[in-house]
Amino acid sequence: MEDMDHSRVRVRPVREEDRPGVLALAPRLAEGVAEWRDAEAAVRAAEGWLTASVTASVSAAGERRGAVFVAVRGPRIVGVVSVDRQRHFTGDEDAYVGELAVDPREVRGGVGRRLMAAAEDWARGQGLRHVTLETGAANTTARRFYAALGYTEEGVRLTRSLDRGVQTRLS
Repeated sequence: MEDMDHSRVRVRPVREEDRPGVLALAPRLAEGVAEWRDAEAAVRAAEGWLTASVTASVSAAGERRGAVFVAVRGPRIVGVVSVDRQRHFTGDEDAYVGELAVDPREVRGGVGRRLMAAAEDWARGQGLRHVTLETGAANTTARRFYAALGYTEEGVRLTRSLDRGVQTRLS
């Protein structure tokens, strides 16, 4: 029986009918993208990631290696997390959180923590020992959130613009 308390948030596996609500969260995944990147392209990429994750999760549940969970308040999707397997360069197989997005009205209300707990529970159930993820260096809110959950930064990605308007040290 469905939970009739609309104030309570529930976390459950994604369903096909959740797709529009999940895709509405795509702009949240583009926050914190470096200023020299195309923000609209970042949103389109996020829509593609979410579409692929939901499609794989609802169409081949028995064959899929990963999972997608949604946070629901009443009839509304208020968050989503996708988790899959990814091989680390050392050879270890880790759980990898590809996307975590929370409705802006739900931020700091425990939704992100509950979704990450669902991803971590899934990873434990798969016998995996580590959960990894990536976020933008400029996304300080997300970095603080993950640090508060016990995640530590393992790698650093560096980028240099080669645009003509940017001076190099060798010129």
